[in-house]
Amino acid sequence: MSNKTAQLKAFERLLVIMDELREQCPWDKKQTMESLRHLTIEEVYELGDAILDRDLDEVKKELGDVLLHIIFYSKIASETKDFDIADVCHSICDKLVERHPHIYADVKVENEEEVKRNWEQLKLKEGKKSVLEGVPKSLPAMVKANRIQDKVAGVGFDWEKPEQVFEKVEEELTELRSEIAKGNQDAIESEFGDVLFSMINYARFLKVNPENALERTNKKFIKRFQYLESKSKELNKPLKDMTLTEMDVFWEEAKLL
Repeated sequence: MSNKTAQLKAFERLLVIMDELREQCPWDKKQTMESLRHLTIEEVYELGDAILDRDLDEVKKELGDVLLHIIFYSKIASETKDFDIADVCHSICDKLVERHPHIYADVKVENEEEVKRNWEQLKLKEGKKSVLEGVPKSLPAMVKANRIQDKVAGVGFDWEKPEQVFEKVEEELTELRSEIAKGNQDAIESEFGDVLFSMINYARFLKVNPENALERTNKKFIKRFQYLESKSKELNKPLKDMTLTEMDVFWEEAKLL
């Protein structure tokens, strides 16, 4: 059996199981697209965690969970004769062929950046009024900012040099300081947002994913703080009873681990 044949048989097995669960399982029978939505979001975040942890066995499991949800939505839609999993597959296949004319037609590209620019231009030709239409409204703000900046850069709305972006960061910080001095809370929030937006943009020029970078710091902080908590328990002294100087000793120890 070829590898491709084995893959298709595995996919068919999942389709059969989904049919059986939808027909026989009380929980699966009552699910709707709306009831599955929040569970799907949770599964995608769990996949993201596994990727950041570089736990490939867990990535495999979480990919299975996400794939199940794709099959589940398609099954629900097939019951109302709106679409099925074949339509889903053909839809993405058609899109990939149409948006890769440098592979499936005679368009020439020199590098990845040209591919990205062509991608956004092709989407506009498909009838989209804005390159930003494809940014989901419900994305977390940081991820959304990153996608916005990436998309507008794809049509040439971008800085030329990283130094220019850093100058913008400094400019926004200056404006934030000014509003803090004035004490206008609404203006402070607005300028704080501008600082974050400009930092996220700078991350793109540094080829750093801001979401991954922040999550890396989150994990680092959690590890160090939990070390501090463990030392607090060893001393039988609650954190609230420790001075900042005492806590800082263990914090510095945690940084060496």
